[in-house]
Amino acid sequence: MKKIFFILFLLSSLYACQNKEAKKLDTVSEEGKLKVAVFKGNGAGAISVIETIEALRIDNGIYAEAISASEIQAGRLAEFDALIFPGGSGSKELNNLGKKGKEIVEDFIRKDGKGIVGICAGGYLLSSTSGYPNLSIASSVHLDRAHYNRGRGLVEFALSEKGKEIFPELLGKKMFAQYYDGPVLAQSDSTTGTYQEVATFVTDIHPDNYAPTGITPGKTFSLNEEVGNGKVFIIAGHPESTPGMRWMVPRMARWVCNSELVSYDKRWVRPEINDSALLFTRARKKFEKKQFWKLFNDTASVQIAAMDHLYDLRSRPAVRWYIGLLRDTNPETRMHAAELLMQTEYTYALDDLKEAASVETDKNVKEVMQRAIDQLSY
Repeated sequence: MKKIFFILFLLSSLYACQNKEAKKLDTVSEEGKLKVAVFKGNGAGAISVIETIEALRIDNGIYAEAISASEIQAGRLAEFDALIFPGGSGSKELNNLGKKGKEIVEDFIRKDGKGIVGICAGGYLLSSTSGYPNLSIASSVHLDRAHYNRGRGLVEFALSEKGKEIFPELLGKKMFAQYYDGPVLAQSDSTTGTYQEVATFVTDIHPDNYAPTGITPGKTFSLNEEVGNGKVFIIAGHPESTPGMRWMVPRMARWVCNSELVSYDKRWVRPEINDSALLFTRARKKFEKKQFWKLFNDTASVQIAAMDHLYDLRSRPAVRWYIGLLRDTNPETRMHAAELLMQTEYTYALDDLKEAASVETDKNVKEVMQRAIDQLSY
C-alpha cells in the first residue's frame, strides 16, 4: 500500500512540475510582446474570435488571447495592452459585459490609456449611436439602422490620407475586405470627440435592392480616435477573414497601443489578389449552397469544381469546409483542399494539415500539404 501511495505521489509531483514548466514557457513567450485580448463572451462570433487571434499571430511581437466577460470582471483585462471586440452582435456583447464590465472597459481606455479595436459588431458596440445599446467610446454613430443587415460579400474601400499613413502597403492598390452587415459610420454631433476617418466605402451595398441605394459610398468604413488617455480603432469589414488583408488587424492593434507599425511578410500582404467587389444576392446564396452540397460528392472532379466555384465567390465560410476535404478518400480532392487552404491563408487549419500530411500515402499530395504547411506557418 505504501508503495502505491509513493508511486502516486511521484506521478502527481511530476505532473505539477510539468504544469509549472508549461506555465513558465507561456510566460516567456509573452515577454516583451504587446498583449492583446479578444473578447469571447456571448455575442462574439466563435469563428470571428478564432480568425482575429489567427490574424494577430502574423505579428510575432504580439501575444493574443481570448478573454471572457467573467475574466474581465475578475480584473484580468488589466494584464493586457489592448482589447478587440470581434464580429457577432454588438448588443449581445454589451449585455454579456454587464454594467460592471462596461465600467471596466471604459476605464481601460479612458483612464488607463489602453487601446480598443472594434471589428464589425465591435464597431456598433464602440460607437455612440442614440437608441442603440453601446459603450459610447468612439464619437461615431451608425446610419440607416432600418437596414443594418444590408448584406454580405467582398466590398471595396478607399483610404483617407490618414489611412495611407497607417497602411502604406496599400498605396496605389484597389482594396477589398469581407463584409457582413457592418456599420455605416458617421460623425456624431452630440459628443465632444471627433474621429479621424481612415477609410470610406466605395461599394454601394444593396443586393437585391433590400437596402436603399447610395447609403454606403463615401461613408466611413474605418476610423480611429483618441479617447481619454487611450485610443480606439473601428473597421466595418472583416480583414481578419480576408486573405491578403489579415495583417491589417495587428497593424490596428499596434496603432491603439502607440507601438511601432512594423512591416509584414509579403506572403500576408497581398491586396492584389482581389480586383472587384462581389455581393451575395439571393441567386448567389442559392448557388453557394449548391456548391457546399457538391463537396459530399464521390467524384473528385465534381468536388474540385465546387471548391473552385466557392473560391471564385470568395465565400467566407467555404475555407472551413476545405479542412474536412483533407480527409477525403480522393487524393485529387485532398490535394486541392490543401492548395486552397494555402491560397486563403487559413492558418487555423495548420494542425489539420500537419496530421493529414503525417498519414498521407500519396507522394504528390503529401508534397502539396507540406508546401501549404510551410507557407502558413508563422
